[in-house]
Amino acid sequence: MNKNNQSLRILIVDDDEDDFFITSDYIKTIPNKDFKVDWSYNYKDALEKLTSNQYHLYFVDYRLGIKTGMDLLNDAIAFGCEAPIILLTGKGTQEIDIKAMESGAYDYLIKSELNTEKLERCIRYSLERASSIKALKANERKYRSMFEKSKDVVFITTSDLRIVDINYAATELLEFEMEEFLLLPLPSLFGHEKVLNYFTRVLDELGEINDYELDMVAKNGDVKNCIISASFEMSIDGERYVQGIIHDNTARKRAEKTALQAEKLAATGRLVRTLAHEVRNPLNNINLSVEQLMQQEIDEDARVYHEIIKRNGKRIGDIISELLNSSRVSSQIKFSPASLQSVMDNAIASANDRLTLKKISLQKKYCGEPAMSMLDEEKIQLAFLNIIINAIEAMEEEKGMLQVFVSSTEEEHLVEIKDNGSGINEESMQRLFEPYFTSKRNGMGLGLAATLNIIQSHSAHVDVKSEVGAGTSFLIGFKKM
Repeated sequence: MNKNNQSLRILIVDDDEDDFFITSDYIKTIPNKDFKVDWSYNYKDALEKLTSNQYHLYFVDYRLGIKTGMDLLNDAIAFGCEAPIILLTGKGTQEIDIKAMESGAYDYLIKSELNTEKLERCIRYSLERASSIKALKANERKYRSMFEKSKDVVFITTSDLRIVDINYAATELLEFEMEEFLLLPLPSLFGHEKVLNYFTRVLDELGEINDYELDMVAKNGDVKNCIISASFEMSIDGERYVQGIIHDNTARKRAEKTALQAEKLAATGRLVRTLAHEVRNPLNNINLSVEQLMQQEIDEDARVYHEIIKRNGKRIGDIISELLNSSRVSSQIKFSPASLQSVMDNAIASANDRLTLKKISLQKKYCGEPAMSMLDEEKIQLAFLNIIINAIEAMEEEKGMLQVFVSSTEEEHLVEIKDNGSGINEESMQRLFEPYFTSKRNGMGLGLAATLNIIQSHSAHVDVKSEVGAGTSFLIGFKKM
């Protein structure tokens, strides 16, 4: 009996009834087994039964009239038959034996050599192999499902890092089509050559690399911060390959950057308020003293000096006020529903004179529907205007092109302000939103710091891309209503 105390159902496909009886008798005399043996002599009937999944095992004669057992074997497997099929023939040839096994037959037996012992061994081995293959296929389906549904990119490459398999998460992250990935070497997606050199060196020396942070370049040129782990493995045929996982770290990196920028702004705000308090007290005393002195009768030379003191005292007071205003943005925000297209149009109108004077071309492209978000229109307009003014100042007269885009994705509204100006070098990019950092001769370095403060107070995020000599792009993402 089998382990489930059930009869093992066997189908014999043979157009010769005598051969069927001989084979079935051998099977039924196998000791300690319970077999139920059926017969089919018609090709069409046999194919239906082979694909019905009602039997545990099939014996198929090679000669079936017009068609052969090989034809039946191929058709049955094509229609999803997974039970073991054993080919029977009157005469054995090596050519048929090889073709049968290549086509998916579990075994190949010669009728004239059949006996109870040989059939018992053939059935036992075939059922054990079928069970193992079934388990392997189940595991393959399970891991294939995990492979396909993983939100992380899972990949397999050759030993020289050419992609041979990759899951669909890669299309979302890097925007290539699946067919395009299979034509790419993995290193072509890395942002820098030094990253490639380090990755390949560690992988070659250690056989694996874990949690390595790097930038990867999407098809549209976007840079994605990722964490990659990979290792060399060995296939069953002895070939080395690389398997690995790529995790999209862009959102976390952006959040860390935003938090760091917010912390810097908060610390700067505290410092400004402390300094303002400490400076304003003695400054008020100076101003009051000057007012008293100016009411007295003094000669013209002394009055000139009094005016200088008064004028510079006022300038110091104005600077303190500007510093305080730049650190108080978030506390003064008043939200209401507004269209980003409308706010952008107002910002452009405020900068129109500058655009005209420098003869800068303007290109606008807005999505069809209003991009509605909860905004403080006045503050966001100021943030847009600061970016636009910086873009205008960075571009050459008559050669500049200012591009403004408003679009929407499933998650957020996007505003992009792009110029073809001088660009920003890498060192300045690192300090771009830092308060009091400026590359302008007469600037205070508060414009972009205040801009970032406004953007962050709206729970929005900003990404900046720049290339020296080619221009700069500010991409700002706002929450949808």
